[in-house]
Amino acid sequence: MTDTKLDFGNIAGDIDIPDKQSSLKGKGRISGFKARIMSLSLSNVSAREWISKTREGIKPWGEFISTSRFKVPKSVKPVPGRVMKNIEHFQSNYMFVFLGLVLFCVLTSPMLLVAIAACLGACYIISLKNAENKLKILGKELSVGQQYAVVGVCSFPLFWLAGAGSAVFWIIGASFFFIMLHASMYMTPDEQEAVELEMDEVV
Repeated sequence: MTDTKLDFGNIAGDIDIPDKQSSLKGKGRISGFKARIMSLSLSNVSAREWISKTREGIKPWGEFISTSRFKVPKSVKPVPGRVMKNIEHFQSNYMFVFLGLVLFCVLTSPMLLVAIAACLGACYIISLKNAENKLKILGKELSVGQQYAVVGVCSFPLFWLAGAGSAVFWIIGASFFFIMLHASMYMTPDEQEAVELEMDEVV
């Protein structure tokens, strides 16, 4: 029999030892990405809660546009109280009216729609890029908020050309006019009861 001996002296090879710093950087990127996902999910949850609460607060639209409840006030004195009560009572309805006017303005303005789509697309690309590596300009890292600010500044001329300023003023003016007209002309339950009592006395 022949004796077999292993010559450990001639065994050579490279053993890759994982770099602690690179692993820590990788973990930091993963944790940062998870933090962004968690913040986005929390913001989505809060937005959903706000939408659900607003939807729950909507009064029946039949009541909102009931023509029998509209009456011109006899004097200016009861108007402020009527407006405050109606705004408090129909605040969710007024919010949806405002959103409807915003949607109408955007859909009827193609340039504004293109500007909004371009701005949202740039923000989406930034969110994807920051999930991998942070953007550096002249060797300086920019935070996500700073990158969004740059997008906002760069898109300002596009919104100006699209007439965003006039659209904003139109939305605010139309919303204010409609809400104030409705709130000042719509009778509160107390006023309606008083009118019904007067009518019963006359009869």
